[in-house]
Amino acid sequence: MKAHIVQPEDIAYIWEEVAPLLERVKEHSEGELETDDFLEPLTHGDMQLWTAIKNNEIMASMVTQIVPYPRKRVLRIISIAGEEMDGWIKYLHLIEDWALSVGCTSLECWGRKGWLKILRDWKCSYHILTKDLTARMH
Repeated sequence: MKAHIVQPEDIAYIWEEVAPLLERVKEHSEGELETDDFLEPLTHGDMQLWTAIKNNEIMASMVTQIVPYPRKRVLRIISIAGEEMDGWIKYLHLIEDWALSVGCTSLECWGRKGWLKILRDWKCSYHILTKDLTARMH
């Protein structure tokens, strides 16, 4: 298996293969993003698409975004999904290397608690609490 970042100009060529993987993440979200919401930022370079490929088949995809906080730059993992995780999770060091190369000093991951079992050298810095207010809308 091989993992790499997809250049913005190549997103359109693989979008039909990647979109179903990204769609899986939606059921675990709070409705912030639909799968198609990634397309424009990816093609403009505002977000990054990473893929893991085995035998010319995309096994996993991940979307990242650089967050320029006032005191530091962070690479945030927004979406990650795929098959055969043992084959591609070991490539996270490539994402770390790339983050450092673009001036990021740390990584963030938006994900479920189960990721802590997989990302053993990460820590849970805080929880994100949400409250749905749509019922109060008129």
